[in-house]
Amino acid sequence: MIPPEIKEEIKYRCDIVDVISGYVPLKRAGSNYNGLCPFHSERTPSFTVFPSTKSFYCFGCGAGGDVVTFMMKRENLDYRSALELLANRAGIALPPDEKNETPVGTVKRERVLNMNREAAKFFHSCLYSPVGAAGLAYLTRRGLTGATIKHFGLGFAPDGFGALTDFLQKRGYTAEEMSAAFLCGISKKSGRPFDYFRNRVIFPIIDVTGNVIAFGGRVMDDSVPKYLNTSDTPAFKKSRNLFALNFAKSSCSERMILCEGYMDVIACHAHGFENAVATLGTAITPDQARIMSKYTKQVVISYDSDEAGQKATAKAMRLLGEVGLDVRVLRIPGAKDPDEFLNKNGSSANEKFRLLLDQSRAGFEFRLESVLSKHDITKVDEKIKAAEELCRIISEVWSESEREVYIGVVSEKLGIPKESLAGDIKRMIRSRDRSEKNEEFGEIVRKTAGFGDRINQDTVKNAAAVSAEENILGIMMLFPENIGAVKSGRIKLSPDDFYSDFNRRVFEEIMERCDGSRLFDYGDLAEDFNPDEMGRITSMIERRRPLTANGEDVLSDMIERLRAEKAQKRFSEAGDTRSAIEDILARQREKLKKR
Repeated sequence: MIPPEIKEEIKYRCDIVDVISGYVPLKRAGSNYNGLCPFHSERTPSFTVFPSTKSFYCFGCGAGGDVVTFMMKRENLDYRSALELLANRAGIALPPDEKNETPVGTVKRERVLNMNREAAKFFHSCLYSPVGAAGLAYLTRRGLTGATIKHFGLGFAPDGFGALTDFLQKRGYTAEEMSAAFLCGISKKSGRPFDYFRNRVIFPIIDVTGNVIAFGGRVMDDSVPKYLNTSDTPAFKKSRNLFALNFAKSSCSERMILCEGYMDVIACHAHGFENAVATLGTAITPDQARIMSKYTKQVVISYDSDEAGQKATAKAMRLLGEVGLDVRVLRIPGAKDPDEFLNKNGSSANEKFRLLLDQSRAGFEFRLESVLSKHDITKVDEKIKAAEELCRIISEVWSESEREVYIGVVSEKLGIPKESLAGDIKRMIRSRDRSEKNEEFGEIVRKTAGFGDRINQDTVKNAAAVSAEENILGIMMLFPENIGAVKSGRIKLSPDDFYSDFNRRVFEEIMERCDGSRLFDYGDLAEDFNPDEMGRITSMIERRRPLTANGEDVLSDMIERLRAEKAQKRFSEAGDTRSAIEDILARQREKLKKR
């Protein structure tokens, strides 16, 4: 266990506003700070940082906790790893983890990073050995020099089932650790590990701090999949990383190029365009869009021009626009991607590519041309289809003035009065707003009833009892003197009073951690609860914070309500409603006598 005084010092030096400001632009709102949530997409800020309590909470998605919880959720870390990251930032040395208290069946992030570094060295050495001849020939044929190969740390995975696993086992790594790092699978027949990456050119994925966090592999034959990418591990979350951002972050403040694959990015960097990045084998995610908004003002999308590329471009435009980026689309004449264009244009490639970037079109212009290319607007029915599609695109634009400009352009192109187009767009916006409100209302109803509650699955069985439990816990954590009243026996409350397993566990941890020798810090619960669970725990506090009455009387009332709800549920399940009513009345009479 890390001593409480060291944890307190880390949190003191790592001011929560300063730390979160490195990920989210925050604006002061009274005594607090607001910003767009880094954990879900939104246009209106619902993410709040509370400097007075050194905590944060998103009223949209329910994420919450202290600065350690934030780092756990944002960087995909366990509790100790998040503390270590913050301790390094603050210049504080943590005591060694002598007991190695990693839960059974889990692998620490630091262990995975060390393993990845060894694997990257192994793959790179194989590329320049006889077993890597095919891989080196492929990269040379694609125009990569030795300097570029070294710069990106490219490598080769031999065509065998045990090359990497044998290498890592000799260095003390177990099959369980290699499997957790997505470097090997475990045979169901023999139980032996086997290499995931075989006969593939390897592209190490490196984070902005220089750690090798994952790998991508391009096969040398007709095997499938053509590209194999590391799945999520304790050190890597695919949706929150970008290939080559470790290099691009220093040269993309004005413009970033978003490519489709590893080779496009490498080709761009090799020709001096070091502001290029790529998503990792999947379509762009909201997290990746938010990461890009942290480093640049404008993103130029350079995806393939086929149907799949067009769909991916439309999605990227929407997500990047939602985070406030200026989005443009690159057209590459005579080539399918930047890699092909740069390699076929010789000495003039750099100048021509830079000109293409400068001439890249705004997102709406690109979508306008795409729609008009699909429809023959000289025909009435085709013109109607084009108008409907363009109106739907404009209706998704957030800015009203921007919509007015686009309406004027479409009106001129299609020969339809602006008033008619504006009317259709308003109807679409109203219809979508109604749908969103209905869905929002339905989600509130489902949440209230407990349906889909992944944190506390007992909610759906007895929502009223769980609500009472959360009020009890919120009062106790908001005013820890109430914890003392329970511990002293002045207020009668025990784990057996709780209906739900999750809230019972929270209560037991609170009682164990509050020993009266120091102030209770609910953030310490992150040692035993994951970031999503910490969000629920934070919500218990934030729901009680605006209320003026959070004393012992209210706490006692909530405890009585919880017991009554449990009794009613128990008797209703037994079919004895009369006994349930009598039990509730008896409790009320006893309560009145005490008063």
